Amino acid sequence: MLEDYKDSQKIAYQIFKNAIDRNKLSHAYLIETSGYPFPEEFAKSFVKSILCPFHYTNKKQCKKCFQCDNIDKNSFLEVKIIEPDGIWIKKEQIDNLKSEFSMTSIESDKKIYIINQAEKLNVSAANTLLKFLEEPEKGIIAILLTDNIYQMIDTIVSRCQIVTLNKCFNDDTSLKEKIKSFTQIPETLSENLENNISQIKKFISYFEKYGNETIINTNKLWHDIIKSREEILFAFDIMILYYKDIMNYQIHRNLLFFQVEEELKEIAQQNSLEMINQKIQILLHTKENVKLNANANLLIDKLIIDLKRGNLDGQDCRSYA
Repeated sequence: MLEDYKDSQKIAYQIFKNAIDRNKLSHAYLIETSGYPFPEEFAKSFVKSILCPFHYTNKKQCKKCFQCDNIDKNSFLEVKIIEPDGIWIKKEQIDNLKSEFSMTSIESDKKIYIINQAEKLNVSAANTLLKFLEEPEKGIIAILLTDNIYQMIDTIVSRCQIVTLNKCFNDDTSLKEKIKSFTQIPETLSENLENNISQIKKFISYFEKYGNETIINTNKLWHDIIKSREEILFAFDIMILYYKDIMNYQIHRNLLFFQVEEELKEIAQQNSLEMINQKIQILLHTKENVKLNANANLLIDKLIIDLKRGNLDGQDCRSYA
C-alpha cells in the first residue's frame, strides 16, 4: 500500500495521501519515474489506496480486502493497465480503453487506467488520449508513467498533475548494482563489467565524433567485443541509459548511472535535447529488431546510419508504429 513508500518517496507519498484524505483527486497524474525500477507497483499502491473500501494506505490495516487483492492480480474490472504493443502504444489500445470505460461500472464508482511507458504513445494514440483527457468524465482517473517527460507531447503534460519520484540509488551504490536494477547483465560480461561498459561508451563517443565513418570500424568497436544476442541487447540498454544521463546533464539533473566526464559533456553540447530524444527512440526501435532475430551485423550498420540521420527511415520517430 501507499504507506510502504512513506520514507523512500516522501514527496510523492504526501501528495497522494493528501489528495485521498482531502478527497481532491486529480483526473490525471503524470508520474515521472526518474529511473525508479518499480513504477507500476508504486502506481498500484496509489490505486489501491483510492479504491480500498476502507481508504487505507496501510496494508496492515487493510488486511488484503477483495478490491486490493484483485488489483494486485490485475483482475479488478475498473482498473486497466496499458503496455506498449511492440515498440509503441497504439491508437487502437486507447480506443479500446475508452470503449470499456464507457460501460457502467460494476465493482467501483471510480475507473482508473495506468499507462506504462507513456512516452511510447505514437502520434495517433497520443492525440486520441489527449481528447480523452480534455473532456474528463466524472470518476475516471488517468495515471501515466514515464521515464522521460521530454518525450511526451506538451498538451498531454499540461493536462496532468506531475509527480516526480526520487531516484532509487544511494550515492554509494555501485555501478553494477545500478545496472542490475534495469537490465540483465550477461555472465560473459559480468566479470569485467566496467571495462565492457567503457567499450560500449567508446562506441558512442566514436560515432558522435565520426558519424557514418564508424561503419568502417564496427569490427574493432563492436563485433569483436559484443558477440552474442544477449550481449547485444545489454549493449543497447547501456547506450540508452548513457544517452538518458546525457539528457539529465542537459537539463541540469543528477546523473543516475554515469559520471560527468569530458566525453559526456562534449556529446551533450553537440546535441540538442530533441536530438538525444530521437537517438533514444532509434536505439529502442533497433533493440526490438534484435529481439526479432534480425541480422545483428546489418542492424549495427543501419543503426549508425539512422543515428546520424536523426530519425527512422526519414520519419518522425514518434510516428513509427
